[in-house]
Amino acid sequence: MNNMFIDILLVEDNPNDAELTLRALKKNNIANSIQVVTDGAEALDYFFATGKYSNRDSNIAPKLVILDLKLPKVDGLEILRIVKADERTKHIPIVVLTSSKEESDIVASYKLGANSFIVKPVDFAKFIEAVKELGMYWLLLNEPPK
Repeated sequence: MNNMFIDILLVEDNPNDAELTLRALKKNNIANSIQVVTDGAEALDYFFATGKYSNRDSNIAPKLVILDLKLPKVDGLEILRIVKADERTKHIPIVVLTSSKEESDIVASYKLGANSFIVKPVDFAKFIEAVKELGMYWLLLNEPPK
């Protein structure tokens, strides 16, 4: 793994949803570089440069994380809890993009520090549009701290 700059970290275990998200971002030329991880343990390894990502420069954070909640090994809420509690990673914007409409998931996500909560549209065109808007806002309009 080289140490190239990553605009977006996509944490998604569903290959179809991951592919749709990647297509939407690439179609709209929103992200220069996207790293996809497929379970919560791999996501934590990425954030903290451990495991297979131990060669990654942990000082280079993604500009945006798109996080599914229902993940194998470590679920999305636990990832939020860990990442937002750590001084090294708490500033990274995390958008929850999930099929869950559970009020408890929405409340828990914001309580743990999620920056946004979006329910995945079932309709393909709406999904593409939602991802486009998400990328435009977080990568082009939002001003993160330096």
